[in-house]
Amino acid sequence: MAINVLGVHTNQVRTEQASGNSLAAAYSVAVFCWVLSSGVYIAAKWVSHEMPPWALCFWRVLIAWAILLPIVRGHFGAMVALVRARPLELLCIGGTGLAICQGLLFIGLEHADATTAGIIMALIPILTMILARLILGEPMGTWQVTGSIIAFLGIVTIVVKGSPAALMRLDINPGELWIVAGSFCFSLYTVLLRRAKFDIERLPLLVLLLGAAVLTALPFYLWELASDERSTLNGNGLIALAYVAIPGGAMTYYLFNRSVEALGAARAGMMLYLQTIFTAILAYLLLGEQLQSYHLEGAAIIVVGLLLVTLLKPKTETAAAKP
Repeated sequence: MAINVLGVHTNQVRTEQASGNSLAAAYSVAVFCWVLSSGVYIAAKWVSHEMPPWALCFWRVLIAWAILLPIVRGHFGAMVALVRARPLELLCIGGTGLAICQGLLFIGLEHADATTAGIIMALIPILTMILARLILGEPMGTWQVTGSIIAFLGIVTIVVKGSPAALMRLDINPGELWIVAGSFCFSLYTVLLRRAKFDIERLPLLVLLLGAAVLTALPFYLWELASDERSTLNGNGLIALAYVAIPGGAMTYYLFNRSVEALGAARAGMMLYLQTIFTAILAYLLLGEQLQSYHLEGAAIIVVGLLLVTLLKPKTETAAAKP
């Protein structure tokens, strides 16, 4: 009997160790995903004077789509059926979140620095929560409203560079407003995707949405070509494009999909905030950008808002959770 108990205990220990190792591996995948994602801001800023924003957006989603397509070949039947059944939804959702969002971000990076872009994009979870309340009717308590307002004030602090007088003079960097618009588009994409409830696995769905993004970005890219806004890529620019499309595109999408499967959507989504930190570090090391006082002030205000939103749940949600 003692031997059996010891054996059971040993098996439990091994199971717990395996579970711990799996969880550590899942978090490692998530962290690596956001490291790669933060590099997109650096590469896009680096190449902003050599490649128009919609050209960068189009080639990024096209190359990522082409790389991921063979991986989901076993799901082609279900993918074709979904395209036939709900083509406009796929086009609208994929185009909004994976094309227009990126195009606006890349336009913004022509005028704003990568550090600022990374901080502003941290607004996505709060915008998502607000849109989910408006579109899906999800609960939003007093603390969530308060936290959202505080986080918005943090974004305003960054946009006006810590100077209220700049707001009165409308002395605002237009690039930062484009980035705010991009974060809004990605939040809208998240909510619309949640509402759509497509009956297909995540990775095949991602490939379909990337295909929709390609179709959405194409007219903007052709408009750039017609306006004679052509790329003048040199060797460094081609390296940046390759990074944005492959490690920062296909690999990032794939790793995020894996992290969601291992950690769940909520925990994987919260890892987004690491992107802001990694972007600031990489921007300092590779672009020579400096953290300004208004960056720190705005980021601190946003963090306070995020803590209120994520730690203090709405009463209606808490009550619903009780048996």
